Amino acid sequence: MSELVRVGSFCPNEQCKDHGKVAAGNIIRYGKSSEGRQRFQCKSCGKTFNDRTGTLFHGRKTPVKDMMEVLAMLAEGIRIIRISSISRVKGFKADTILDWLREAARHAEQIEAVLLSEYHISQTQIDGLWTYVGRKEKKRHPRTRR
Repeated sequence: MSELVRVGSFCPNEQCKDHGKVAAGNIIRYGKSSEGRQRFQCKSCGKTFNDRTGTLFHGRKTPVKDMMEVLAMLAEGIRIIRISSISRVKGFKADTILDWLREAARHAEQIEAVLLSEYHISQTQIDGLWTYVGRKEKKRHPRTRR
């Protein structure tokens, strides 16, 4: 498996001529945000972005550690009762946790790498997590009969 590319090593702006080109020399560090996050600027298009752009954590104020811990807990249990239990214990709304789960599905490869390496979740548990996410999406978007 090849190593994942980090935010800040390519321009995420789809309109940029250097969009997605890794190590093209067009990205510079551009100070820090008010929250202390590293900012970057693309010299080709002038757009700025931070170290969470394009990730599961973009636009969220919840610490990464808390979000990853909740996803690891879900990978262990894979039942709706677990979401309500985690909601009570961790203090996050069940809808918020489900939103994280749906967004995690969009970022599956990155999430899997972290869960496998840092949380020692097995591949079987991760497969169960994605199966669970798929079932939730079907319930959210039921097919209409013709």
